[in-house]
Amino acid sequence: MSTSEKLCNRSQFARMDAVADPESAALIRREFSDWLHEHFTLDATKACDMVLAVNEAMANAAEYAYAAADCPGVMQVQATYDDGAATLTVTVTDHGAWRESDAGANQIRRGRGIPLMQALADRATLDSSPTGTRVCLEWSQVGAPR
Repeated sequence: MSTSEKLCNRSQFARMDAVADPESAALIRREFSDWLHEHFTLDATKACDMVLAVNEAMANAAEYAYAAADCPGVMQVQATYDDGAATLTVTVTDHGAWRESDAGANQIRRGRGIPLMQALADRATLDSSPTGTRVCLEWSQVGAPR
């Protein structure tokens, strides 16, 4: 895992240019969870939903975005709190290739990440292009920063 730029304050959390691998995703997941608990008033279920949804987005970047590359690429994780709207928005971005899902037996065991993110967030969008993928997760009525 290589060093990435880090920004954390009351209204923002960011990890820029983190290596898209399982170790970095695990570290960012812990940091994001700590940031949520430090700055927001959330019930345990909502906090777990947020961390799990963000983890799924990072896991997809780590596992699929750079699968055809010789080495892992990078991902960015950014969270922004809108005080006026009481909304938390998290984006996970990579610069890898979109992987179309495989039809067949593998679908029975795989392919639940996107529906899971959609179920856990109030709004979830996924934009993919030849230059990468951007997952945007949004939660409304988030308790004000402490």
